Amino acid sequence: MKSEPKKSSNDREYRILIVDDHPITRQGLAQLINFESDLNVCGEADGARQAFNLIDELKPDLVLLDITLPDGSGLEVIKDALALHPRCQILVLSMHEESPYAERVLRAGGRGYIMKQAGGKKIMEAIRKVLSGKVYLSDAMSAQVLESLTGGRSQDRTLLQSLTDREFEVFELIGQGKTTRAMAEYLHLSVKTVGVHRLNIKRKLGLDSASDLVSFAIRWTESGW
Repeated sequence: MKSEPKKSSNDREYRILIVDDHPITRQGLAQLINFESDLNVCGEADGARQAFNLIDELKPDLVLLDITLPDGSGLEVIKDALALHPRCQILVLSMHEESPYAERVLRAGGRGYIMKQAGGKKIMEAIRKVLSGKVYLSDAMSAQVLESLTGGRSQDRTLLQSLTDREFEVFELIGQGKTTRAMAEYLHLSVKTVGVHRLNIKRKLGLDSASDLVSFAIRWTESGW
């Protein structure tokens, strides 16, 4: 139940959909959000398919979205949702370090990126900022985006940004130790298509062999660059 004062008929209530595959995380976020008198969690989803269906059904003002879901990519949810509901605001809340995810989220149409470790106060600040029509990034990430726009990015980061979103997904899964077949099942692609993506990634990153690609991906995954 919400602990909130009664609203007048003139008060605006913003509807928020939470998308995260961890029930405890959803519960904590719902309590945090519902405590605010003008915010209401209108629904919860634990995966990409359910998220897309609920966005279509509930038409929330804001979607609080985890970028890593058990049945698909948060980036694809952003693109698909905005294709049908361009006015929907999407804020990514993730355990992953912002770089290089945040830039990809913004390019996909998301309005902000915040890490779960930021805490409740920062999460509410991000929600408020996105609902007001602005973009939310941490101070460090804002500086990094500005630096990248002026050409001041590292070579490794530049190479990773050259990957398409799908190639980047495959690269992440390689770093997690997934086999080609496991990646194909997770991404709903053929084994052959995943193999093509692996070849393209290797070429774009300037790597000589499959083992070099695996080593590079694991190093990236462990360091979080």
